[in-house]
Amino acid sequence: MPEAAVAALACPVCAGPLAVGEDGGVLRCPAGHSHDRARQGHVTLLPPGHRAPSGDSAEMVADRVAFLAAGHYAGISAALADAVLDGGAEPGVLLDLGGGTGHHLAAVLDRAPGASGVVLDSSPFAARRAARAHPRAMAVVADTWARLPVRDGAADRVLVVFAPRNGPEIARVLHPEGRLVVVTPAADHLGELVGPLNLLRVDPDKAARLTGSLEPHLVPVANAERRDVLRLDHAAVGTLVGMGPHARHLPAGIRADRIAVLPEPVEVTVAVQVAVYRRP
Repeated sequence: MPEAAVAALACPVCAGPLAVGEDGGVLRCPAGHSHDRARQGHVTLLPPGHRAPSGDSAEMVADRVAFLAAGHYAGISAALADAVLDGGAEPGVLLDLGGGTGHHLAAVLDRAPGASGVVLDSSPFAARRAARAHPRAMAVVADTWARLPVRDGAADRVLVVFAPRNGPEIARVLHPEGRLVVVTPAADHLGELVGPLNLLRVDPDKAARLTGSLEPHLVPVANAERRDVLRLDHAAVGTLVGMGPHARHLPAGIRADRIAVLPEPVEVTVAVQVAVYRRP
């Protein structure tokens, strides 16, 4: 486990600092609370009796791995890295909230050789993948809506890609000179698929709601747009739909029938907003 990443974590029981035990497979705090590293490499940091909300299923994670490994969202990873590394010294600790398989974080770490990363996600299936995403990253199962198992001011950058945002907690764990980078879908993101497949539509007021949910804890610094056009075969469309929230609302059989009548390949617009925030 990367030393700098572990040093950013806090015990979910007492909020004390964590360190790797002598055997290398346990995180311990000075009060004696211990947290085992799973065989797959991730660590679960939940308070006693607390259950994380249900995260991505094994099937959703498998689709995410397949789609991202094909490079379809490489443009999003590049835009995220640009925002993370824009201006100032290279960050030391990156915290990816709701980071899933760690794919985007790994792409940022490839461009920041001195940085370490932590992926926090509620899905154990995603955390198992994230634990192997990059040698300078570690994966933690946690509830991002509760108190984060992260020390005050420990994160130089907080990343949120297509995931919920807990404004007060992000402000707490963000370094005073740190930045939050949020990637959200634009109104026409995947627009060519929304109608034919009856997918969930993006709220046109999403950007305003994002800023409102973060204020007064964080204030906006910059905002940029990234747009790409993908040419996807039916198999890629299936993994794209299956890896996100659409999978929970569209049964697999109906999904396959609707995808089958699409042209092949089908052009699909990828459009996202990349917003940067800081502490007031």
